[in-house]
Amino acid sequence: MTAAVVGLGVAPGGTAFASSAGSAGSGSSAGTPAVTRAALDPALVAGAGATVGFVEQEAEKAATDGTVIGPGTDAYTLAAEASGRSAVSLKPGQYVEFTLPASANAINVRYSIPDAPTGGGITAPLDVSVNGKSRTTMTLTSQYAWLYNQYPFSNDPNAGLLHPDWWITECSCVPSQTTPTPVITTPFRPNHFYDEQRLLLGRTYHAGDRIRLAVPAGSDASSTVIDLMDSQLVAPPKVDLIAADVLAFGADPTGRRDSADAIDRAIAFAQRTHLKVYLPPGTYQVNRHIIVDNVTIEGAGNWYTVIKGHQVTLSTPAPDGSVHTGVGFYGKDASVGGSSNVHLSGFAIEGDVRERIDTDQVNGIGGALSNSTIDGLYIQHTKVGMWFDGPMTNLRISGNTIVDQIADGINFHTGVTNSVVSNNFIRNTGDDGLAMWSEKTEDANDTFDHNTVQTPVLANGIAIYGGTDNTVSDNLVADPIREGSGIQVGSRFGAEAFTGHLWITGNTTVRAGTFELNWKIGLGAIWFYALEKNINADIEVTGDNFLDNTYDAIMLVTDFPVKDQYSITNVHFKDIKVDGTGTDVVSARTAGSATFQNVVARNVGAVGVNNCGSFHFTAAGSEFSLTDLGGNTGGGTTGPWLAPWELPNTITCDDRPTVVVPPAPSPW
Repeated sequence: MTAAVVGLGVAPGGTAFASSAGSAGSGSSAGTPAVTRAALDPALVAGAGATVGFVEQEAEKAATDGTVIGPGTDAYTLAAEASGRSAVSLKPGQYVEFTLPASANAINVRYSIPDAPTGGGITAPLDVSVNGKSRTTMTLTSQYAWLYNQYPFSNDPNAGLLHPDWWITECSCVPSQTTPTPVITTPFRPNHFYDEQRLLLGRTYHAGDRIRLAVPAGSDASSTVIDLMDSQLVAPPKVDLIAADVLAFGADPTGRRDSADAIDRAIAFAQRTHLKVYLPPGTYQVNRHIIVDNVTIEGAGNWYTVIKGHQVTLSTPAPDGSVHTGVGFYGKDASVGGSSNVHLSGFAIEGDVRERIDTDQVNGIGGALSNSTIDGLYIQHTKVGMWFDGPMTNLRISGNTIVDQIADGINFHTGVTNSVVSNNFIRNTGDDGLAMWSEKTEDANDTFDHNTVQTPVLANGIAIYGGTDNTVSDNLVADPIREGSGIQVGSRFGAEAFTGHLWITGNTTVRAGTFELNWKIGLGAIWFYALEKNINADIEVTGDNFLDNTYDAIMLVTDFPVKDQYSITNVHFKDIKVDGTGTDVVSARTAGSATFQNVVARNVGAVGVNNCGSFHFTAAGSEFSLTDLGGNTGGGTTGPWLAPWELPNTITCDDRPTVVVPPAPSPW
């Protein structure tokens, strides 16, 4: 197979628009840098998301002699997994060229190259030149990409179904219970195509300089897809002379020898002497967890200090079910009191995780960390960037970059309280970008604020599963890819009930809401899902912007088997802007109610309210009621989105409305 093929696998019906190959030579003219955030004009998403040190430029807006693929939203396609749903495919001998909008001495390239025929990935070169000279070569890899099949996925493109006893949408059947047995083509459901690679350029270049990414003739990659390039002016390495330098304890900055024991010795010395631990520039091989408690560990900056490790198979499974270990900084387990007063900053953690095994503790950061801070880290190729098992309290996570994860970006799992995740950038996770999961013990008084989440391959940008008095504010979420939304509020996965308040305030979603393969319907940019309990806490959704919604902007659902047991009530929408929906503004597939005030919508593809209630279709109307508190204006071709005839509970159920591609977002 080749990564140039658009429309890999079996695409479900009902998508907003099909992916397609553009003509060669498309893109902006050389010398005109097109700077974006979430593939949009930055002005359209101002005030939301993380403040980052790099500038994003989409390949489809750069100069190229390659082929633009997309835009497209079909699952299991290269276009759908690209930022902005478009990218550039290069054959050997072709290029894409970016014009720097500001001074930079470093770049990051998001790309995809084909898998090996039997899985496991290949490597291929990409030449980088500036202004036609200063050429260097990056070695790209697909060893951390290309998953296949059903959850929890396979690295084998030729594997048969992992779960033939599961219902699948491709045949609308349970294959093992179907006669004749359906033929399932392979590779089945290829996904997780993209990876990223960073490069220090060796000197500073300036606005107007041209960076060309070219595929050399003879490349082993039949095609190289370039999604985007980030450029950055990286500060010089940080030097800390008054610290426990790991080199003094035997650490090897060349990465040839394992440095885990040396780092342990530096930590022990620093704890005794009340010093920090310093990790100078270099690559340090670490193939297990570094246990941290009451210690500060600082690197020279995450471009310079890299903690890199292999995934190691354990001789016997660990008590928690792990069958592997790998590089990671872990607090002590909550069962023994956890860790406290840990401060980590200024280094990169690069793992070697290529398969999803949910019991494995192979995360970049883990354990329980109270009264602690984590900032300025770069985490790549671990299972989860940061996974915390509480109870624990007062953790501050800020200014980190987490990319290319097999599962979540950051997860507050079980009893995390009074903690803040702010100003972090997360891209290409294999599950939720950010999650609060109140399993067994509720997360409480936590905040996700001003983070950017882009292209989660599976699940949601931000997910809140139960808890009390939590806040999701001023985040930017773009391009969830399948079976998830920009923001989900879910009673599922054994989570404790929502209690108290939940504030969802000032967030912006872009091209959110995906196609749910099992239900065969599109999801909302924000999705309320009652699966295991009622959702009846006071939920305030205020000041949010839902832009270029593939399907609905707002969706409230109770799973069909429990539709008469659970409901969604006490949700309040105020001061909302909806710019473009493929289908409706509100889709209700539940019993319950919600209020709406100053919800302004435009470019609505279908009727404003798709109200199915709990599907009893009674003479009294839907089991879901909408309360109009005034100021709800705008709509689309069908008239006002919240028309008087829809209130309070008119049945307007269209199970799968026709999708109308909305125009690109524009200023209000």
